[in-house]
Amino acid sequence: MKAPPTDSALRKAIIETAQAMSARGLSPGRSGNVSARTAEGMLITPSGVPYDALKLGDIVPVDFEGRAPPRSLKPSSEWRFHLDAYRARTDIGAIVHTHSRSATALACARKAIPAFHYMVAVAGGRDIPLVPYATFGTAELSKHVVAGLQQRNACLMANHGQIAVAATPAQALELAAEVESLAQMYIDVLALGSPHILSDAEMDVVIEKFKSYGQNAQRAK
Repeated sequence: MKAPPTDSALRKAIIETAQAMSARGLSPGRSGNVSARTAEGMLITPSGVPYDALKLGDIVPVDFEGRAPPRSLKPSSEWRFHLDAYRARTDIGAIVHTHSRSATALACARKAIPAFHYMVAVAGGRDIPLVPYATFGTAELSKHVVAGLQQRNACLMANHGQIAVAATPAQALELAAEVESLAQMYIDVLALGSPHILSDAEMDVVIEKFKSYGQNAQRAK
């Protein structure tokens, strides 16, 4: 069994992911946040610090009671839904939240992403759902996010952005990038007319095939 990453390795992975998120245009400015699970709780990006200026010591530990060390930087304002998602799903190892352009545009239009393309199944289901709006950083928003991620690995957040979860920060970022690509394609399709939605039966076939797609088949052995 592969040993879990050290604290410094996890901090490095979070910083690299946050910087890649910004460089790829998935979250402009200082928006968005990245976290990773630890035995005690999580490590998360600090509030308001430019990603290109982040140092290992800037990444904030938050325990499962929502407490950060007294001398640490202030954690991201969205720390609550990160922590609650880890509590709700023990399989999640990392979370990426972005304000990517197309996903956010759909979220502001209050539109989920239906099965217009088979790759929608990359988020773990027949659609990429939209969760209701609530003020950022609140327990109400956290409740909505946890519900949205109950049976999905990504969701849109009304009038806000998107969130993606995976085993590692890098994998969560790749999923967020895929959601953004799908969001752009869906907007393009809507501009052409009514999209043709794949049936639930077909999406169930795709979801099952994804379980053995690429390297997943090797991991299952």
